[in-house]
Amino acid sequence: MSITRVHPDGLHPTPTYHHVTIVEAGRTAHLAGQCPLDAAGDLVGDGDLTAQTDQVVANALVALRAAGAAPGDVVRSVVYVAGGDRTDLVTVWDRLVASELSEAFTTASTLLGVTCLGYPGQLVEVDLDAALP
Repeated sequence: MSITRVHPDGLHPTPTYHHVTIVEAGRTAHLAGQCPLDAAGDLVGDGDLTAQTDQVVANALVALRAAGAAPGDVVRSVVYVAGGDRTDLVTVWDRLVASELSEAFTTASTLLGVTCLGYPGQLVEVDLDAALP
């Protein structure tokens, strides 16, 4: 399996991600949105972006391992942050790219501010698609 990440001429520079990710062949895993819930289903870090982001990272790593993948196998990410404050989006993005999951955000990525997420008090969610080795 080969993954190629590209910055096409004519598109703006990016902070960490690539505009295009190409997977030559193989199987893929599509992870459900990873939420800041612990193994019992309880919200972690009520009102705390950093704590919620850390829990999302921990959950995403477990899900990737279950699929037989690692952060470097991720080919697309979508990050959702509840609220309209750009500072919150940057806080979450910076925490993600500094985490053990950081390689997942060097690929095709989207960062969104949304009105609300699925669980009461939830501030962060991350969707990942991975090419399986």
